[in-house]
Amino acid sequence: MEPVRTLHESLETPVRYRPDVLVVGGGFAGIAAALAAARLGRRVLLAERAYMLGGLGTAGLIAIYLPICDGTGRQVSFGLAEELLRLSIADHYDGIRGADWLVNRAPDRATRAKGKRFEAEYNPQLFATGVEAVLLDAGVQILYGVTAVAARLEGDRVTAVMFEGKGGRFAVAPRMVVDASGDCDIAHFAGLPTATYAPGNHLAAWYYRYGKSGYALKLMGMVDQTEEERKRNPYADLSSRSFSGLTAEELSEMTCLSHASVLRDVREQQKSDPTWEPVTLATIPQVRMTRRLVGAYTLDESEVHTPMTDSVGMVADWRRRGPVYEVPFGTLYSPACANLAVAGRCTSVTDGMWDAMRVIPCCSVTGQAAGTAAAIADDLRTLPLSVLQKKLTEAGVVLHESDLPED
Repeated sequence: MEPVRTLHESLETPVRYRPDVLVVGGGFAGIAAALAAARLGRRVLLAERAYMLGGLGTAGLIAIYLPICDGTGRQVSFGLAEELLRLSIADHYDGIRGADWLVNRAPDRATRAKGKRFEAEYNPQLFATGVEAVLLDAGVQILYGVTAVAARLEGDRVTAVMFEGKGGRFAVAPRMVVDASGDCDIAHFAGLPTATYAPGNHLAAWYYRYGKSGYALKLMGMVDQTEEERKRNPYADLSSRSFSGLTAEELSEMTCLSHASVLRDVREQQKSDPTWEPVTLATIPQVRMTRRLVGAYTLDESEVHTPMTDSVGMVADWRRRGPVYEVPFGTLYSPACANLAVAGRCTSVTDGMWDAMRVIPCCSVTGQAAGTAAAIADDLRTLPLSVLQKKLTEAGVVLHESDLPED
């Protein structure tokens, strides 16, 4: 008998929720988007496939809040990018650089010249539980353990997003959508133009451990390194392969390889320190760049210090000191869709810029912009920029490099 190759299903999916704003993905981008929209009075549903918020920054153990300054101590990212950083270190932090940032918004030139940056390693469990409380207090409804599996595009609007979770399949019919999935899943399901990261992802196997030297995060394999760090001590690859991060098979293989690397390392470390024990493993694969939107505008890393009339905030380049980028609103939506904004590592950028834009501060900046736009727009393509920028400015965002204070 010929094996069955395709199953044809007829589905009737109940519409369970009708929020003003649906945010898909509970990483830093989704958190910022949900908070921004809820604080503007919108009914917000935040759907997250894991059972904790923070994405790679918590469940993925990449718990390092990279700089919100330009690398010389000049702060460029404000609003929720700063608020979430301060929340991440409210109860505990380790490895703070430039601790004077905690008191002074702008350290003096002498401090900046030493290269201190507003950056910290934080406790992922404390952040995840703390930010959950903040979202709930803001009125955000959180759905954990649900995975987006399809989206319906009717004309130029996403009219429904389908999810599966405990209790079965259901649909959400939102007025506006923010795709903060990390993999640009909703735009992809809706058939909007997207692009994949051709170089792929290198294997990482970070884990928390405890031993004679105490409790700490152990970084193995792919590590986010500045250009200076890469020259001094480049990280060692754990695998000769790279992974797209877009199939269940690849993600499963990455997870197994990561676990095997941790086990080998623990056994090796126990030879000299019998008390060495793994405390926490990453519970999601540590992939950085997978799929992004092809938006109304695509930002390139050559556009450093370039004024953007439609800027929704500024970001630095964590890899090097000095660059500042104004983020165009056009990187957050597609000309083909009225009601879907993207945030985080889904934004429309070139491959070179992608590596800079995927990190926590940038995700927070684009998340706040996307959530604000979703809260006040009916059609992102015709949203008056002056209205959006006014709302962002009122929320503490600085839009242009020319608006930064001079020493």
